[in-house]
Amino acid sequence: MARGKYNPERLQNYKGFSRVGDRCRRNPSCPFDQTRREVEPAGRVRRNRQVLEDRVDSSYHSNSLLFSVLFMSATLAQPSSTPSSSDPTSVIVETRNLGKIYRDFWGRKKVNALKGLDLEVRRGEIFGLLGPNGSGKSTTIKLMLGLLFPTSGRVFVFGKEATDVAKNERIGYLPEESYLYKFLNAEETLDFYGRLFDMPAAVRRERTERLIQMVGLQRARRRQLKEYSKGMTRRIGLAQALINEPEFLVLDEPTTGLDPIGTREMKDLILKLREEGKTILLCSHQLADVQDVCDRVAILHQGDLKELGRVDSLLKVQDVTEIHASGLSEDAKTQIKQIIENQGGTLKKMDNPTTTMEELFLDIVRESDQRPGRRGSGS
Repeated sequence: MARGKYNPERLQNYKGFSRVGDRCRRNPSCPFDQTRREVEPAGRVRRNRQVLEDRVDSSYHSNSLLFSVLFMSATLAQPSSTPSSSDPTSVIVETRNLGKIYRDFWGRKKVNALKGLDLEVRRGEIFGLLGPNGSGKSTTIKLMLGLLFPTSGRVFVFGKEATDVAKNERIGYLPEESYLYKFLNAEETLDFYGRLFDMPAAVRRERTERLIQMVGLQRARRRQLKEYSKGMTRRIGLAQALINEPEFLVLDEPTTGLDPIGTREMKDLILKLREEGKTILLCSHQLADVQDVCDRVAILHQGDLKELGRVDSLLKVQDVTEIHASGLSEDAKTQIKQIIENQGGTLKKMDNPTTTMEELFLDIVRESDQRPGRRGSGS
């Protein structure tokens, strides 16, 4: 049959498909109709939003310019509720019963990534976010940055909803993988990100020079990033995260690829940034790094918050007492505090010994596997 002419057989097929679709929509037991009702209880918005989230989640890793535009652009903020803290200025991030479920196109649940997370990141502290792979750390960070929408609960950053992108001007973010333009050098990279924040040229030059000095890339400032090692890439990534003088800094695996000297320098730099008044969220698998620099930690496992509190309190072994003394005879070593004083010794230390962050982490994960319903709480 010639192309474009009337074809009764094809028309009948179309009518048949239409009739099948009509019967499916009228039949309350039709599985397609049940799926449609579950996916769209409030119209098409929920499914369209999920599709948009999946596209953003998959594309911001592969396209740094798209991520930069999403993260750094500022728009007019919509009215939002205030956090529950009595002093909002003392709390940078607050999550309330935060949950995230990843669904497929039809709205069927695939992964329950986060379950009822309640935590606060306080101003001026270094807060560690720990957990094995798949525990919900990256999801939590994306929810804080407004790159994902929560399934339940709410996130407040600087007292505003996390979906208010105007807050991002006050945030610096170092992702686990630094997606930078390989054909630019260090100076051009920092100048580019400064332009995204609409900084004047003089301010960009001053901050670029200061940050290159800070991260120790003076000798490699004119080399293209494709010639950088992994450790050097992490350094320029940190400088990029600081270009806008952020109040809140999110660092995802900042010491990855660094040698021991570079790791020590990175931890010293993080401590220096805290002394300058910045609030830092540190996500790392290097438990020794977290133990060295963090004030408080939250440990996640399978989407649940298992432990939350100060590092020194969590690592202290409460049921063991440890005594350090000097100038004692052999007989005096078998006695306790009173004998130490009677023998003329000097009591150097009497305190609870501490475990390590690695031992604490592994104990919590093992207990979580044995008792999956237990949830942690802390200060």
